[in-house]
Amino acid sequence: FPVTISRFGSLKFKRQQVIGPYIVDFVCYERKVIIELDGGQHQSRETKLYDSQRTAFLESKDFRVLRFWNHEVFLELEGVLEAIFLALQKSVSP
Repeated sequence: FPVTISRFGSLKFKRQQVIGPYIVDFVCYERKVIIELDGGQHQSRETKLYDSQRTAFLESKDFRVLRFWNHEVFLELEGVLEAIFLALQKSVSP
């Protein structure tokens, strides 16, 4: 990831965290948002099924999972950061 995600504004992100039986790329526990960065290995049918089951588990724990392709991060970083920002805003408790 070309930007060090340890903070997004005042929110803290942790990298490579264990949640249940899975290791997530980045997580903001305060807002329960997970960011996953996927490379080409995530295009196989088996991996798509695994990712789907993984996402379902994480969502069952009240996390919101955002997935981005690696090339999106490098080519469209501004759009990726905007999507993360919006997800963090939607995850604010009333």
